[in-house]
Amino acid sequence: MAAACPNPNLADTYGTYSATGDQLYQRQSFNLQAGGNQRIPNCGNVKPRTDRGDGYVTSNPDFSFTLYGMGRYQLVIDVVSACDAVLLINTGSTSWYYDDDDNTNSPGDPRISLTRPANGRIDVWVGTYDGSVCDATLNLETFYR
Repeated sequence: MAAACPNPNLADTYGTYSATGDQLYQRQSFNLQAGGNQRIPNCGNVKPRTDRGDGYVTSNPDFSFTLYGMGRYQLVIDVVSACDAVLLINTGSTSWYYDDDDNTNSPGDPRISLTRPANGRIDVWVGTYDGSVCDATLNLETFYR
């Protein structure tokens, strides 16, 4: 793995949180600065199972979440930002997911829906498509399947 690529083993920048599927049934929001200087396509360790695209993130995850009681829920992770944000997540099963523009509530922003999220850790990076930096809000919310 390239030293400067996204690495879930590094300390998160904005915090580590624990939540249950029940707690996330009410949307939880986290403010941050989107951006970074690590270009995702240059990182061989990042092989998204969903969309593949460009974008810049930091090496350290922005947030780490430990999730419990997810069995009956789907998990939606989205971003609302002042720029063209991208979303990169790594699940406890070491699966990578990427999105750029699927948030229909905030055109140009990302959204990833995990239909059967596992209990355990999820690391989240919020970057930008062009390497700029902007204010952003990360949202996590569960819905019954």
